[in-house]
Amino acid sequence: MTINRTKEQTLRQDVLGSRRLSNLLWAVIVTMGGIGFLLAGLSSYLKTNLLIVSDPSGLQFIPQGIALTFYGVAGLLLAIYLWLLLAWNVGGGYNEFNKETGKVVIFRQGYPGKNRQVEVDIPLAEVQSVRAEIREGLNPKRALYLRSKKRRDLPLTRVGEPIALSTLENKGAELARFLEVPLEGL
Repeated sequence: MTINRTKEQTLRQDVLGSRRLSNLLWAVIVTMGGIGFLLAGLSSYLKTNLLIVSDPSGLQFIPQGIALTFYGVAGLLLAIYLWLLLAWNVGGGYNEFNKETGKVVIFRQGYPGKNRQVEVDIPLAEVQSVRAEIREGLNPKRALYLRSKKRRDLPLTRVGEPIALSTLENKGAELARFLEVPLEGL
């Protein structure tokens, strides 16, 4: 989450969505694995070597070749999903806090369809506090939330990767100072 200050009246935080290096690496790895399994399965069916690294043409198509083909198709379907996530940038967007207009705008990209773009507008007067949620353990969670009087807590940080504790504290404190509200949870 990067923070951009324009003047002293507006604070804009960009939120990283699914366009992360880790997702790109997984998409490449799953694509290569899916293609490899599919070519191995087809090699056993056609009795012709379609791979560079090994020769699966000697395998029996039933049951080994069918299993390899199934894993290859499943891997390629998963790879297509991962590539589409990267293209759509699901979860990406921004948080904008504007004292001039007196509004908070939280914008996120979603899956294609009727609700592709989610935008929530809240008057600054409704903001009660900035809440930090920190949970350690096997499945750690570190996130910032905007607590409002009339709505449930709205997430301000990205989903998926817990951010460093010092970064969370700094971003939460800066936002609470800017909005002139308390910071809870630390």
